[in-house]
Amino acid sequence: MSQPESAPTPRPLRGRRVTLGVSGSISAYKSVEAARRLEDAGAIVDVALTPSAARFIPPLTYRSLVQGEVAADLWDPSAPAEQHVAMGRRADAMLVAPASATTIAKLAQGIGDNPVTLTALATDAPLVVAPAMDSVMYGQPSVQANLELLKARGAFIAGPAVGRLASGGSGLGRLIEPIELAAAVRSAIGRTVGELRGRHIIVTAGGTREPIDPVRFVGNHSSGKMGIAVAEASRDQGAAVTLVTTQPPPQGLYGIVVRPVGTALEMQEAIRNAARGADALVMAAAVADYRPAEAAESKLKKQDAEAAGMTIELVENPDVIASIDAPHLLKVGFAAETDDLIANAQAKIEKKGLAFIVANDVSQSDAGFQVDTNRVVLLDESGEPERLPLLHKYDVGVAILERLKSHHGWPASSE
Repeated sequence: MSQPESAPTPRPLRGRRVTLGVSGSISAYKSVEAARRLEDAGAIVDVALTPSAARFIPPLTYRSLVQGEVAADLWDPSAPAEQHVAMGRRADAMLVAPASATTIAKLAQGIGDNPVTLTALATDAPLVVAPAMDSVMYGQPSVQANLELLKARGAFIAGPAVGRLASGGSGLGRLIEPIELAAAVRSAIGRTVGELRGRHIIVTAGGTREPIDPVRFVGNHSSGKMGIAVAEASRDQGAAVTLVTTQPPPQGLYGIVVRPVGTALEMQEAIRNAARGADALVMAAAVADYRPAEAAESKLKKQDAEAAGMTIELVENPDVIASIDAPHLLKVGFAAETDDLIANAQAKIEKKGLAFIVANDVSQSDAGFQVDTNRVVLLDESGEPERLPLLHKYDVGVAILERLKSHHGWPASSE
């Protein structure tokens, strides 16, 4: 019996080297998971520890986890000479997580007295600083001034989050989650060297929900996975991304502006508002063709509906992507079909004013709604289909962006 086809795992940081700097904080335990997530994304991770960090998490933990080097003691005779310089020079990004108030102050003032701060001084790579401390400490003018100084020098400040703190209380100062730390690194690299730096891309995701009453709606099975994957791929290549979505956004969307909507009309309005300064629109959302003419203000009772022989009058929704009148905007559509895939998709290109369309057969179990993979065909006005193999939806997003960048209507870079 043959094995089902599988798609390779996305590796958005393949070929990248990331230095993870860890300072003394109870939240240092999250840095272990952050290192794993960075390596899972394809990066080779080096780790630098302050002396205080090494008391929370021993260096052996990182040595057992990462492919790169671990620097924990400036005076270790067995360590490579000038280890901090080498780690800084080869880094594509440096993430300091957690960044304590003391480490933030040293980074801001250029004090190099431990492996973390010395490595930061030795790198020209983008610096991502993830604060973690008590909320009162975080709010101190001195801490805020140091963070502002780092931002003015080009550092990316990731977090902090609001949540439970080591003191037992809750407030602003909690280290963001490892999935967000890895996403912040991807965003920082994209914003520094990505091919879409200076571009703004709007992406839509999910199926619209057209209300019947406060608890029921007309909708579809779209999970939003495809649109979210396109948004992440765009972010990783340096674009400013506005994600207009009907689905609750998952973790890992650091650096992406999320605009939650519910209905087709709300999505249309959100796109129009974002389109003024955008370069492209990737319409991965599944917009309901029809909506109830009127939505009830209170829940419709079954017995009342049965007694009245209730029917629901439907009216047609606007064709959202066709209605966006912005000549400067390259529009990419999606065609989710179950029959006559190519013919049905081809008919939509001119009708909707698309640069090209992404067609997929949603009747396939590994390439439709609710799954992480997709098998699509890219079509433009030439009519020559480009068939992609089964891919993770993130890699489908990368392929869409490559087609977008090569389109004759893509504006020349202003850089």
